[in-house]
Amino acid sequence: MKVLVAVKRVIDYNVKIRVKPDHSDVDLTNVKMAMNPFCEIAVEEAVRLKEKGVATEIVAVTVGPKAAQEQLRTALALGADRAIHVETDAHVESLAVAKLLKGVVDEERPDLVILGKQAIDTDNNQTGQMLAALTGMGQGTFASEIAFGDGVEEGQVRVTREIDGGLQSIALKLPAVVTTDLRLNEPRYAKLPDIMKAKKKPLETTTPEALGVAVTGGLTLLKVETPAERKGGVKVGSVDELVDKLKNEAKVL
Repeated sequence: MKVLVAVKRVIDYNVKIRVKPDHSDVDLTNVKMAMNPFCEIAVEEAVRLKEKGVATEIVAVTVGPKAAQEQLRTALALGADRAIHVETDAHVESLAVAKLLKGVVDEERPDLVILGKQAIDTDNNQTGQMLAALTGMGQGTFASEIAFGDGVEEGQVRVTREIDGGLQSIALKLPAVVTTDLRLNEPRYAKLPDIMKAKKKPLETTTPEALGVAVTGGLTLLKVETPAERKGGVKVGSVDELVDKLKNEAKVL
């Protein structure tokens, strides 16, 4: 079974975001970049499926500038067999990413596509669902468990997903699209020998034009602002004082 895993290059989650002085965008100067944390979970799950003998090949794919190959090499070091880089310097919106991934899916014909449920930079939570719609595949979003065998029919995958009321278990016919949630697994760290081996693993480069996809978006970024700092809280001596502050100061009553 071939598994396709999509990964994204984002600002490292430990880095404090800075806004450019002209408020045109986020300042990326000398900022550490990393693989999106939810994508790390997707790669880890694909590697675990291979270790169980379920998956036979893992293909990592990303859309982004040339520097995004760093994240593909990380995926290769973690256990992916080969990688595909859709290279573009344009700002690519979720729908365009889904169309580009569909182009890769049409060429690779994977049995399972795993994505992080969302990226920590845009927080859109759209690409997986859009990809499923474009390809006509079944989808299992917010997966906290992915299972094959053990009562699961051949040609299907069982996905346990987190919903407002608890957990929901669904069976999907393969090929299918699955997006990962935080509780699916704990990603491993790449070992130095694996990092060295990853440099020799195949990494193919293509372009949106080669896949027949226009990446021009329909959204215009008007302004980026740093969130307002929260004011410190105060202690009140009675319920009456609390109500008074909520009514006259906070004006929420």
